[in-house]
Amino acid sequence: MAHTTISPAILYWGTPVALIASENEDGSHNLCAISSAFWLGDRCILGFGASGHTIHNIRRTGQCTVNLPDESMTACINALATTTGTPSPSASKLNRGYRFVKDKWSVAALTQQQSISVRPPRVLECPVQMECEFADSHALMKDEPTMAGNLIIVELRVRQVHVHNTLRMAGYANRIDPDKWKPMIMSFQELYGIKSGKLGTSQLAKIDEEKYRIKPLSPVAATTSQQDDDGSKSETGARSEVLVAA
Repeated sequence: MAHTTISPAILYWGTPVALIASENEDGSHNLCAISSAFWLGDRCILGFGASGHTIHNIRRTGQCTVNLPDESMTACINALATTTGTPSPSASKLNRGYRFVKDKWSVAALTQQQSISVRPPRVLECPVQMECEFADSHALMKDEPTMAGNLIIVELRVRQVHVHNTLRMAGYANRIDPDKWKPMIMSFQELYGIKSGKLGTSQLAKIDEEKYRIKPLSPVAATTSQQDDDGSKSETGARSEVLVAA
């Protein structure tokens, strides 16, 4: 099949949608939807516009929650899509139709759930919730004089992970069943679910997940594993290196 050289305006090939909750200066809580997100080890990497309200909150407080919606939450994501917590939106956001909204939780009809280790709340309706702390940030496009400083990558330390019990793999205390977890994916601004199922047998899936663990379970997770009474396998104390594709 022939290839054609093109110049896309965006390169959103398909990444999970995430809802980021952060604490405003007045103690209220902001909420934003993003799709620039991935994970490596116990770190979550997020991408933001440098002028955004969420990145300002995360840097100021050092905390946030990262919540993953499933494919049933399209209406909530669309309600947040063109909102901003910044009272005076940037010219680029105004040009794309964004508007200031103080209480985005009400606009999206979502519920705040108290976190355990950070002040920002979790999103009750999301089947996956992560409590995170700020670790580092990195400005992008330093080699582009006209764009330098406009985009920022944030590294978060994941402190707590909470999931619906329906997503857990039978027989394990700390594993997710990928046949049950259906993340929402954004591809070129459109929202998709995972409906076609497994594409085949994955060679990487033959490796025990615990071989990727970079440090011992937290005390909370370890206690959960040891006290699990549903026959789950205990996974405490495992250590390993992170495998990164070369």
